[in-house]
Parts: sequence; structure tokens; C-alpha cells
Amino acid sequence: MPEFFATAPRHLESLLADELLALGLAGVKEGRGGARFAGSLADAYRACLWSRVANRVLLPLVCFPAGDSDSLYAGATAVPWEEHLSPRGSFVVQFDGTSSGISHSQFGALRVKDALVDRFRTRCGERPTVDRVTPDLRVQAYLHQDQVTLSLDLSGDSLHLRGYRRLGSAAPLKENLAAAILLRAGWPELAAAGAALLDPLCGSGTLCLEGALIAADIAPGLGHRHWGLTGWLCHEPDTWETLLAEARERRALGLARLAAGGVRIRGYDRDPAVIRAANDNLARAGLTGQVRFECRELREAAPGHADDRGLVVANPPYGERLGEAAELPALYALLGQVLRERFRGWRAAILTGNPELGHALGLRAEGYHSLYNGPLPCRLLHFAVREENFVSDQPRPLPPAQRGPGAEMLANRLRKNLKGLDKWRQREGVDCYRLYDADLPEYNLALDLYTTLDGERIANVQEYEAPASIDPRDARRRLREALGVIPEVLGIASERLFLRVRRRQRGKDQYERLDSQRHFFQVQEQGLRFLVNFADYLDTGLFLDHRLVRRLIGELAAGQHFLNLFGYTGTASVHAAAGGALSTTTVDLSRTYLDWAGRNLALNGFSGGRHELIQADCLTWPREVAGQRRWGLILLDPPSFSTSKRMTGTLDIQRDQARLIGDALRLLEPGGILIFSNNLRRFRLDREALAAALGTRREGNVWPSAPGRRPGGSNRPDGSNGSNGPEGSDGRDELARLEIRDLTAATLPRDFARNPRIHNVWRLQFQP
Repeated sequence: MPEFFATAPRHLESLLADELLALGLAGVKEGRGGARFAGSLADAYRACLWSRVANRVLLPLVCFPAGDSDSLYAGATAVPWEEHLSPRGSFVVQFDGTSSGISHSQFGALRVKDALVDRFRTRCGERPTVDRVTPDLRVQAYLHQDQVTLSLDLSGDSLHLRGYRRLGSAAPLKENLAAAILLRAGWPELAAAGAALLDPLCGSGTLCLEGALIAADIAPGLGHRHWGLTGWLCHEPDTWETLLAEARERRALGLARLAAGGVRIRGYDRDPAVIRAANDNLARAGLTGQVRFECRELREAAPGHADDRGLVVANPPYGERLGEAAELPALYALLGQVLRERFRGWRAAILTGNPELGHALGLRAEGYHSLYNGPLPCRLLHFAVREENFVSDQPRPLPPAQRGPGAEMLANRLRKNLKGLDKWRQREGVDCYRLYDADLPEYNLALDLYTTLDGERIANVQEYEAPASIDPRDARRRLREALGVIPEVLGIASERLFLRVRRRQRGKDQYERLDSQRHFFQVQEQGLRFLVNFADYLDTGLFLDHRLVRRLIGELAAGQHFLNLFGYTGTASVHAAAGGALSTTTVDLSRTYLDWAGRNLALNGFSGGRHELIQADCLTWPREVAGQRRWGLILLDPPSFSTSKRMTGTLDIQRDQARLIGDALRLLEPGGILIFSNNLRRFRLDREALAAALGTRREGNVWPSAPGRRPGGSNRPDGSNGSNGPEGSDGRDELARLEIRDLTAATLPRDFARNPRIHNVWRLQFQP
């Protein structure tokens, strides 16, 4: 009885062995890189057709010592290749492994190929051709410890290629790995019991499609495009056709059974393009109507029916698809929240390339399996989504009896600050202010106190990331002490204390959610109302250190058209509108923040065409409108660093300041004012670079200048607000008539006086 070997991805050998046993194969034995089994050709064909885990099914022909290329050639020449392949056929050799005598796999493949061709020339007078794409015969050579095994590959193309993907399409998850994830998660048993399957981050739909193939009892090999066994001279066509007919019959029965139960398999993704790809794959798999793909944000993921129970399975991105790796903790936190809130009673299986991210899910794993996604080591985490398994990574406040003497020092400092700021706060009408900012080095956090319109006090605590020299256990204990002290001193409920850790932002961090509570509060500033959020984003929506900058905008805005670049939540636009601006234009790349800005404007009675919200890249948009529109007052308040897949490049404010300021100045009306602000503590205004930027003359780049010069673009129909600057300027003349006033100290609120580098502010205005 011949022996066969089925190969498997790393760490899936035991799962493959179990699968082969379930197929009724004999002599199954787990081995290095796969599993062996014994049987007839019908058994090997069944493994090819039905294995969901295997990469290939091999028929070993010979094993011999091959310490060097000559012994490899001699051993390969001795194989009776003419019994397996016609001299007019085609073949290819795949060689894996190296040794001291055969140091390169391509060289090993060449020697086996030469041996096969030379044998045909000697015995048949002609030779088969090499076909690397669709050969009649695929020869597998495996070298290990100077022993070579030559095998015939009955599978042809790798068995993970089910046929429902477009050729050449990239995928983060191979089909057999997706099937292995589902098998490890117990999906076959759940599917048999009528359970539902849902992937909230489905991408092109591989997990859902493999789930449907399992649930409908469909042989994964039915869609396989190219088989190695059909070009083999010893192939048994009748045996193969019998197995195919059986598989087609089981497929028809399985699809009917699946259809009778309604759509129980769903996949969601935020990207319409990948949802279209998923539906294309669904159609090619012949599963239309059995799986439903929808374009949904992760935070909107929910069961298809209220009474559904089953398996949530997901392969979250490793940092490439949704952004930089720094964003992933927020994504995992949101995924965990969705599971806890909407999928209680379900099971969940999450594949992660970084097991530490699993802690952000807020669920206690019941176990895990080690897997490899290509070369990347991963863990498949298993969860029962039940309340007793819910955990929180938020530190618990320490009760008074467990606190050290430093806790009382912190309490005293908070009381002192409350008293010291009270008269100022009442005089200025300030309801939201910074109470504490790392005043005591041991308690390295900032505390902002907000009072809502309902009179409720809310503490927003931001823990600064501790330096590497600080023992994390000490930092954690002090934070727990602070979380116990703060509510007691302020007289607030513990659920009205919100905590976040301030780390260096990278990538799109400033646009990503931390949570998804979507709980907004109304607060007041100088008689204006604003929405703030303490849980969902890295910032609350109201930068307290810019309080006086916003007041300045309101004072300067009367009778002006106001432009808010990097507009965030539009708070400055609200102040400008309240100050009598003729119009406001708020530009930001984030749709989320623009929606928030629109709500802030509407909350204060400002809406309609005079208050424009534009979603655009602020690095390029000013140049796109230069010469077409002008504003009398502009706020340019960029982040210190930013990048996004939707941006044309990255922003580094120290490096890019001159270009940003220069582009904004081109949009000013004659006599207009630019307020430039940023929060980079080591920022230095580069006047030389600004002079160079001012000297850059391109068609359509116009400078505001004194009345009477040639008109340029305008917000007004007569175009009377703009003009072209003098020809041939090198920028120094323009810089000489540009008045630059440093307003940093003047715009520093009292509650931020302990930190004079919290922001930088300049007023720029061309003089006639």
C-alpha cells in the first residue's frame, strides 16, 4: 500500500493529522511539516479534494543520500520518470533545503531537472519541456540532513488556492489558514447546530467564505484550477470522477440546507472597495445568497438578528491596512467593546500578530493556539463572551488604607490649586480649566476639571508616559493612589473621572478612537457652548490651553471672512462667528471632526452657507485655492506631526513650517491677519526658511499687498480684496513688510502658567 505525505503550514501538522483521520484515511502519522498516511490512490485523491488545511499532497517515489550534487544527480537519474510522464509532456522541479554540498535550492532543482531530462533523452530519444505555470507533472525534492526525498505533487497548484480569488490578488490570509482558524475555533460543530458566523473586519471575505464551505459541506478542492494528478501517467480518471461526483452531490445538499436556515454568515468592513472584492469572491465561489457582506464601521458591528448566537472571528490588521502599529491598541479596544456590548453569549476567535494587544480587548482568553501567517508568528485567542470573562486594563483606585504618604501630598496640592484658581476662574467665567500638571514629579499626570451646563464636574486625567528609568510598578501604584485621591478632593463620583495615557502620537493617532462610548457633554466657554468627549478620542474636543487664542479670534473676526485650517472640532470657528465674522470656513482631513465642528456651530445657532465645512488635506488645499479665494482672518493650528493614507505626505511642523505659513499668507486679504499656533515645545520659528518660501513665485501664487495694486482672487464677487505682489521678489522684501508678533506669553492662560511652552502663537500681518 503506497504511502503519501500531506504538507501543512507551520504549527498545523496536528490539525492536518486530525483532519486526515476524519476523512477515514489509514496510518495517519503527524510529521515534520505535515502528516503521512497510507492508502490507495482514491485515498490520496480524497485528501486532495477534501483537505481544508493541507498545502499539497505528495506521493514519495524515492529517498536516497545526497551529500553533493553528483550523488543528487545519480539518485534522480535512477528514478523511472518515463513511468510517470510522457516525453512530450511538461514538468517543473521544486527543491527545498540545502546542505554543505548543495548550498542553493535553485542549483538543486537544476540538477534534478538535468537528471530527469538526460534519462528521457537516453531512453526515449526525446525530452519533456519545462513549464513553470501549469506543468503536467510537478516534482518535489526535499533535502534534509543530506537525505533527498523525491515526490510527485498530486495537488498541482497549492491546495490553499480554492479558485474563488482572482489570480494575483493580494490577501492577508491564505484560505487554508482561514479554514484552520475556523477549525480550531470549533466552527464545524457550531455550524452543525445552526449557529451564526460573523467577521467584523472581513476584508475580502476569506474567513466568511471558508466558513460557508465548511457549513455547507463543500469540498474545498471543487474550485481548484490546476491539478497535478491529471497529467500523471498513472492517474485513475474513473476514480477521480467518482469522487468529484460525490463532492458535487454533497455540495448541492449542503447549499440547500444552508439556504433553508437563512443567511447566518456575515462580514463587515469599513472599506467599500474590499466589500466589492468580497462580493466578487462570493460569486466566484458559487455562494451568492449564503453570505452577506456589508460596508460597516467596526463600531457598528452587530448580529444579523437579535437572537443569533455563534462565533465572531477576526484577523485584525497588523499595522498595514488601517494605519501605523501605534493605532492598533485603540482598534483592539474598540473590538473588545463591541464584543462585550453586542455579542454576549457568543464565542470569539481573534488572530493577532502581537499577543500583548489581546489585553486591550478587555476579555479573559480561555486558551490560544500558535499559528504562522506566512512568516509572521501569531496567536489565535479564544474567548467565551460572558460577563465573568470581562476584564479592564484601567487601574483600580487604591483605598485610603493602602496609600503611601505621597497621596496626602497630592491631595493637599489639589486643594491648594483649587483655592488659588477659584477667584480667577469666577472673575473670568472659566468653567473648564487645568487644575494640576505634574506639579509633584512623583505623580506625573495632568488633571483638567470640566463643569457641564448641568453643573456636573468631570475630571479628565491624562497620565504622561513614564520614562524608562521608572519602575512600571511604582508608576502604576502612584497612578492608583491619584485615582483614589482625585474624586475625594473634588467631590465627584468615580465614574466621572476619565483616564488616558499621553504618549507620543504617530501616524493617524490623532484621528483614531480610543473607545466607542459616543457620550458627549455640553460645556461653556465665554458664553458659547461646545461638545466634549472624554472616552472616544485622544483629546476632548476643546484644547483648554488655546482658550485665549479663541478669545483673540473672536475679537479680530468682526467684519472678516474667517478661515480655520486644521480646524479640528471647529471651536475657533464658533468664536469667530460669535465675534461677527461675515463667514467661516473650517478645513480638516477628518470627517469625524468636521461633523463635530458642524454640531458645535449649530449648537450656537450658526449654520447655513455662511459657515462652510471642507474635508481636505490642509497640506495641499491652500495651494489649490490660492488666487481664487481670500480671507481677512486665518487661524493656522497644525499638529506637530501627522500622517494619513489620505494625505499626500507627512507633516513635521518644524520642517514644514515655512511652506505652511507661506501658503496660508497667500490666502490673506490686504491687511489680513494670520494667527499661527502649534504645540511643539521645542519649536523655533525659522525666518530664513520663511523668507525663502515667500520668495517662491509660481503662477497663481499671489500675495496680499496694499490697496491699489492688481486684484487677485476674492471671496467677494468684485474680486476687490486681493492683488499680486511685486515681480522678481526674493522673499526678503516680503519678509521685511511682514509684521511678526510673538503672542505666546500673551495667550498663555493662568491655569497653564506652570508650563510656558505648552503652545506657541504668532500674529503675522503684511504692512502696506
